[in-house]
Amino acid sequence: MKSTNQLIKFAGLNVLNMKTRTLKISEIEKNWWIADADSQVLGRLASKIAQILKGKHKVNYVPHMDNGDCVVVVNAEKVVVTGNKEEQKTYFRHTGYVGGVKTTSLAHMRRTYPERIIEKAVKGMLPSNKLGRRMFSHLKVYTGTNHPHEAQSPKTIEL
Repeated sequence: MKSTNQLIKFAGLNVLNMKTRTLKISEIEKNWWIADADSQVLGRLASKIAQILKGKHKVNYVPHMDNGDCVVVVNAEKVVVTGNKEEQKTYFRHTGYVGGVKTTSLAHMRRTYPERIIEKAVKGMLPSNKLGRRMFSHLKVYTGTNHPHEAQSPKTIEL
């Protein structure tokens, strides 16, 4: 049977002296990423963006802090949906008045506000609280390839 000292020094580490470091707000480093939505499936693209916004790709991820990165999405109008969602998918909203239900199809949304398609998909994958609203503010979606964030020199997301 192994002695207690051998079990405590597991793999050369003294496990009794190991501490979990919590991240301070001043230590959070925000990187910038760019994603090209051209011929990308909407759900797969949105889940990858949501992971980056939450910071799950970092080793120091904690669910109660906003340590995610900023994401710029270009070519939002060229995102692809599978099946018959182009005609059948509807977006729901309510005006606040009695009988004020408004629905919009994906095809109509693509013609009028194509960037909202990606924004709504990503927002549904983030927490529904103050932290999720703060994470969502780090998402920038643009139609076309031009965007005003070249100064941040964003890295490309491999999808």
